Amino acid sequence: MDRKKINKYVENLGLEVEGVIVPDGLDGAFLGVYTEGDTPCAVYSIDKCISILSEQMPKEEASEYFWFNVAGAGGKGYPLYISTPSEDVSPYD
Repeated sequence: MDRKKINKYVENLGLEVEGVIVPDGLDGAFLGVYTEGDTPCAVYSIDKCISILSEQMPKEEASEYFWFNVAGAGGKGYPLYISTPSEDVSPYD
Protein backbone atom coordinates (compact mmCIF):
# COMPACT_ATOMS: atom_id res chain seq x y z
CA MET A 1 0.00 0.00 0.00
CA ASP A 2 1.40 3.44 -0.82
CA ARG A 3 1.08 6.64 1.22
CA LYS A 4 -1.84 7.95 -0.85
CA LYS A 5 -3.83 4.75 -0.18
CA ILE A 6 -2.90 4.80 3.51
CA ASN A 7 -4.12 8.40 3.81
CA LYS A 8 -7.37 7.52 2.02
CA TYR A 9 -7.86 4.52 4.32
CA VAL A 10 -7.36 6.73 7.40
CA GLU A 11 -9.80 9.32 6.01
CA ASN A 12 -12.38 6.61 5.33
CA LEU A 13 -12.19 5.68 9.01
CA GLY A 14 -13.27 9.24 9.80
CA LEU A 15 -9.86 10.17 11.23
CA GLU A 16 -7.61 13.14 10.54
CA VAL A 17 -4.63 12.00 8.47
CA GLU A 18 -2.33 14.34 10.40
CA GLY A 19 -3.41 12.68 13.67
CA VAL A 20 -2.08 9.25 12.66
CA ILE A 21 1.72 9.13 12.61
CA VAL A 22 2.99 7.21 9.58
CA PRO A 23 6.75 6.51 9.32
CA ASP A 24 8.46 7.34 6.04
CA GLY A 25 9.55 4.53 3.75
CA LEU A 26 7.65 1.73 5.46
CA ASP A 27 4.32 1.94 3.63
CA GLY A 28 4.61 -1.68 2.47
CA ALA A 29 4.51 -2.84 6.11
CA PHE A 30 1.29 -0.96 6.97
CA LEU A 31 -1.43 -3.27 8.34
CA GLY A 32 -4.15 -0.92 9.55
CA VAL A 33 -5.12 1.50 12.29
CA TYR A 34 -5.73 0.74 15.96
CA THR A 35 -8.76 2.81 17.00
CA GLU A 36 -9.67 1.42 20.42
CA GLY A 37 -7.46 3.69 22.52
CA ASP A 38 -7.69 7.40 23.20
CA THR A 39 -5.40 8.16 20.27
CA PRO A 40 -5.68 6.18 17.02
CA CYS A 41 -2.38 4.87 15.70
CA ALA A 42 -1.06 3.10 12.63
CA VAL A 43 -0.15 -0.58 12.94
CA TYR A 44 2.86 -2.07 11.14
CA SER A 45 4.41 -5.51 10.73
CA ILE A 46 7.82 -5.73 12.42
CA ASP A 47 8.93 -8.41 9.98
CA LYS A 48 7.88 -6.42 6.92
CA CYS A 49 9.54 -3.25 8.27
CA ILE A 50 12.83 -5.09 8.69
CA SER A 51 12.45 -6.65 5.26
CA ILE A 52 11.93 -3.22 3.69
CA LEU A 53 14.93 -1.81 5.55
CA SER A 54 16.97 -4.85 4.42
CA GLU A 55 16.66 -3.61 0.85
CA GLN A 56 18.96 -0.72 1.84
CA MET A 57 21.32 -2.46 4.29
CA PRO A 58 22.28 -5.93 5.58
CA LYS A 59 19.49 -7.69 7.51
CA GLU A 60 21.28 -7.56 10.88
CA GLU A 61 21.87 -3.83 10.47
CA ALA A 62 18.26 -3.36 9.34
CA SER A 63 17.00 -5.14 12.45
CA GLU A 64 19.18 -3.01 14.72
CA TYR A 65 18.11 0.15 12.88
CA PHE A 66 14.44 -0.80 13.20
CA TRP A 67 14.57 -1.49 16.95
CA PHE A 68 16.63 1.59 17.80
CA ASN A 69 15.39 4.23 15.34
CA VAL A 70 11.89 3.15 14.31
CA ALA A 71 10.32 1.16 17.14
CA GLY A 72 12.49 3.02 19.64
CA ALA A 73 10.79 6.30 18.77
CA GLY A 74 7.59 6.23 20.73
CA GLY A 75 4.97 8.29 22.37
CA LYS A 76 1.33 9.19 22.14
CA GLY A 77 0.01 8.46 18.66
CA TYR A 78 3.15 6.70 17.46
CA PRO A 79 2.64 3.49 15.47
CA LEU A 80 2.25 0.05 17.00
CA TYR A 81 4.58 -2.62 15.66
CA ILE A 82 3.44 -6.22 15.84
CA SER A 83 5.01 -9.54 14.98
CA THR A 84 3.38 -11.19 11.99
CA PRO A 85 3.94 -14.64 10.47
CA SER A 86 5.93 -14.82 7.28
CA GLU A 87 3.86 -15.31 4.16
CA ASP A 88 5.08 -18.89 3.71
CA VAL A 89 3.82 -19.95 7.16
CA SER A 90 0.15 -20.81 7.44
CA PRO A 91 -1.54 -20.22 10.81
CA TYR A 92 -3.32 -23.54 10.22
CA ASP A 93 -0.19 -25.72 10.02
